[in-house]
Amino acid sequence: MGAVLARHGWLVAIAAIYLYVFPYFPAIQSANELPRVYLVRSIVDAHTFALDAPAKVWGQTGDMSPSGGHVYSNKAPGSSLLVVPAYAAARVVGDPGLAGTMWLCRVVGGIVPALLFLVLLSRFLARFSPDEATRRLVLVAYALGSMAMTYAILFYSHQLSAICIASAWIVAVDVVDGKRGARAMLAAGALAGAAPLVDYQAALAGVPVFAWLVATLWQRRGDRPGELARVLGCGAAGAVLPIALLLAYHTVCFGGPLHTGYAASEVYAADHAHGLLGATYPKWTAVVGTTVAVDKGLFALAPWLVLTIPGTVVLWRRGERGTAIVGGAVFVLFLAFVASLAFWRAGWEVGPRYVTAMLPFTLPAVVALVDAVRASAHPRAKLVAGAVAAPMLVAIAIYTLSSATFPYWPDAFHDPLYEVTFRLLGDNLVAPSLGSALGLAGVVGIAPYLVACAAVAGWAIARVAGPLGLAVAGAIAAAWLGAYGLVTHGGTAADAAYQRTVKPAVEKAQM
Repeated sequence: MGAVLARHGWLVAIAAIYLYVFPYFPAIQSANELPRVYLVRSIVDAHTFALDAPAKVWGQTGDMSPSGGHVYSNKAPGSSLLVVPAYAAARVVGDPGLAGTMWLCRVVGGIVPALLFLVLLSRFLARFSPDEATRRLVLVAYALGSMAMTYAILFYSHQLSAICIASAWIVAVDVVDGKRGARAMLAAGALAGAAPLVDYQAALAGVPVFAWLVATLWQRRGDRPGELARVLGCGAAGAVLPIALLLAYHTVCFGGPLHTGYAASEVYAADHAHGLLGATYPKWTAVVGTTVAVDKGLFALAPWLVLTIPGTVVLWRRGERGTAIVGGAVFVLFLAFVASLAFWRAGWEVGPRYVTAMLPFTLPAVVALVDAVRASAHPRAKLVAGAVAAPMLVAIAIYTLSSATFPYWPDAFHDPLYEVTFRLLGDNLVAPSLGSALGLAGVVGIAPYLVACAAVAGWAIARVAGPLGLAVAGAIAAAWLGAYGLVTHGGTAADAAYQRTVKPAVEKAQM
């Protein structure tokens, strides 16, 4: 048991962190989660995709679309379909209610796949660094310091789609390298096909992956056309079922295989009427907003992801050019896509959630960069490693604290880290958790969670940078987080939004 914990203790700790908090706030009528939850219940309880019955009991949201006299979810159905067997089993015992169904959906459709994916990632990243401590640090940053955490513990499907498309890529890499046989492409194809079944825009990542796969296979096996055709054929065969499920769902609900719920939506139809899924061309406001703005910017909230850029150069120089090209292409493609959306702000979110599927593709570059820093012969390499880890610590603080308070930052706030997360903590208001279920109110209830988050982050950084490097990382991160408080924020509008929406929702959830 001791050896298992020594090797996998980090994963056990992350599992405990994910399961400890349950940020469920009925008062906000979560528009993204409820249609998915309703769909699970409708399939099992009424044998239909229509959400009429649960919507009548618990209310509709803006993310439901009318069609044929019924209302349907405007989301891709994959995450709900995944949870159906678990809910059907729970239903044999009794009705878990809306809160119980939500918890089940989050665990089965988010947390469990996320934990399994971390295991797959851990093995895959060994190719880019032989050092286990380096890989663990980047995995901890990803699991606790990015949108991977937020959308693993919420039922939004973004993280599940990231898992699908990135796992397809990882399996395909193994096939190309000869570590798996051609039949493994059945799994890769199924995972790739499942990505848009779960979340439409995840298919974007499949374009560079497929182009790389064909080009690499042709380069290595072009003189064996039969084997090349077998590999690609297995991939295509694997993708047939999930794609067929998606097209059949569209036909049943919206009258045609290519008719999505967004096209039938009365609330968001105009946003999706132009371009590809509503994307036309990048706008400067959206570019800034999705990258560096402190309310939603990817690099403001998870600044360690900037390391992807120099890390890609390191990969290229090491000869991992295919990985560098795929990761770089997915990185640019997703940022350009989101910056091209009319609705790029995407509502209440902690970061630009539409790029969540991109994040796993950045990890090889970050691992390669951290590995290069740690392997440096420079006498102060560990201090440099501590400085490199500092933005990871910043992101871990932001994402773990927001998850334990209110991981639905409304658009009304310019600096939601201070105006929502820190203000809630100052008011002793937090999300429901295992602690609150045991009668521990307020911040005291999440104290074990906070200790676990700090311990895992500190352990991961210290293994790479040493105690002094950890101190450097902590000092830089504290100053960094403090600097966000200098951003102009507050005011009458922000205070009104907090008092009217955020605070009451959290207070009611604690009753």
